[in-house]
Amino acid sequence: MKKIVPSVVAGVVLAGVVGWNVMPKQMIHERKSPLGYEETITKIEQNVKEGGWIVSSTVHLDKSLEKQGKEVPPVTLINICQPEHAATILNDESSRYISIMMPCTISVYEKADGNTYVATMGMKLMGKMFGGVVADVMGGKVAEEEEAFTAFID
Repeated sequence: MKKIVPSVVAGVVLAGVVGWNVMPKQMIHERKSPLGYEETITKIEQNVKEGGWIVSSTVHLDKSLEKQGKEVPPVTLINICQPEHAATILNDESSRYISIMMPCTISVYEKADGNTYVATMGMKLMGKMFGGVVADVMGGKVAEEEEAFTAFID
């Protein structure tokens, strides 16, 4: 028994280290767009609207920071909402805390390599982590529909 305990502890620690290093890549997906910066933004907004969602706002972080005297590469946040999904979550009192992550956001930005990238949340994993109504909505329909908005990237 004394020989098993250190092995179990080592296994738990190893699993924790692996999980800690893998989790960020599972939570946020980054992909290179085949389109330019503005074209990527336009294509995502078009796909969102065609998918029955609403573009709540488009925030050009680089321009906002420029007004504050800070220079950063082009970064745009596309905030999107599907009213039916949002209402399902917000009407469930035990799930309302997830409103901190609403509306859903898709990030479009450029890197030094001259390419445009898109970052999205891993909604399926997020849904599983929270369970209940959040799992049903975010891990199901939201994940499926949001993936369609950026399907042109794959």
